[in-house]
Amino acid sequence: MKAINYYVVVDKIKEKPKTIAGLELTENQNDDIRYLKGKVVSVGDLAVGINKGDTVYYDKFAGHGVQWKTKYYYVIKHGDIVLVE
Repeated sequence: MKAINYYVVVDKIKEKPKTIAGLELTENQNDDIRYLKGKVVSVGDLAVGINKGDTVYYDKFAGHGVQWKTKYYYVIKHGDIVLVE
C-alpha cells in the first residue's frame, strides 16, 4: 500500500485518556480533545515534511478509514496534520 499526492496513511495510536493528576478516564470523557495521534505508514509524493515512521497529530474529523489485509488504517490529507514528533 502506498499513499499518493498529498495523502498520508497513518496507523492510529490509541491512548487512554488521563487527567492532569494521572487519573484514568473512560474514552468518551475525552471528547473535547480535537487531535488524534498516529504513526505514519506511507506518505504521498507531494506531502512535504512528513516521513514514514513519524508520529503525527491530526484532526480527529479528518480523512477516512481503509482496511488493508487484516489491519485498519486512516487516510488523511497532508493539510490535516498539525504536529510531527
